[in-house]
Amino acid sequence: MGYGFKIIVDGDNACFTRPEMKVERVSYDVPTPSALEGMIKSVYWKPSIRYVIDKIVVFNPIRFMNIRRNEVKNKVSLSAVTSAMNGRGGVPEIFISPEMISQRAGMILKDVRYGVEFHFEMTGLRSDHEDECEEKHYNILLRRLRQGQCFRQPVLGCREFSVRSLRLVDRFPLDEISPELYGDIDLGYMLYGLKYEDNDMPINNDWNDPVFSDRADPVFYRPHMIDGVIDVAAYRRDIRC
Repeated sequence: MGYGFKIIVDGDNACFTRPEMKVERVSYDVPTPSALEGMIKSVYWKPSIRYVIDKIVVFNPIRFMNIRRNEVKNKVSLSAVTSAMNGRGGVPEIFISPEMISQRAGMILKDVRYGVEFHFEMTGLRSDHEDECEEKHYNILLRRLRQGQCFRQPVLGCREFSVRSLRLVDRFPLDEISPELYGDIDLGYMLYGLKYEDNDMPINNDWNDPVFSDRADPVFYRPHMIDGVIDVAAYRRDIRC
């Protein structure tokens, strides 16, 4: 196991979407490991490391709320934005029209607080820096976590549900776990993450202008939450494609 960390994150809302819900967004009761990996990548990420979630602690009672959200069906093309920035091609259409918006219902989590224990591992991919090593990545991530730095806003599942606070801790205050979460709770089959065909490497072998494959297989696991704690590492060997 590589260098490990413990963090506590808080948020007003969260949505860890169940993939079986085709149209409306419905959240899992607890975060998926892949969602937490993406959140940590917002703090620090390099091709030479990968994050692995080892434990998830759920502090607050699991509460849902129903909302309606405006989702955009189309994306503005990068070429149109580039042309507008460079003043070429007249006036390209880079706006979002009402026809591009669809209103959908969502069942999301509210008032969430999680403890996340994780570590990183080396992928074997190296950059141009000769001094790249585990200790260097550890010190950079440690400094960024202590100072509350990130290169993009960390989120809890969906992009509109921002993390309110993210802080590094030495241990989790397990006495603050809600009594409602005590006992053995079978969470059923949950999405663990996506296994991409390209194995997180550019298919054109060019990290300066990378092209990745969008083809991926979902990976599931069936965890139990014991007194508010999900030991992800213990269930990792039971994941299913």
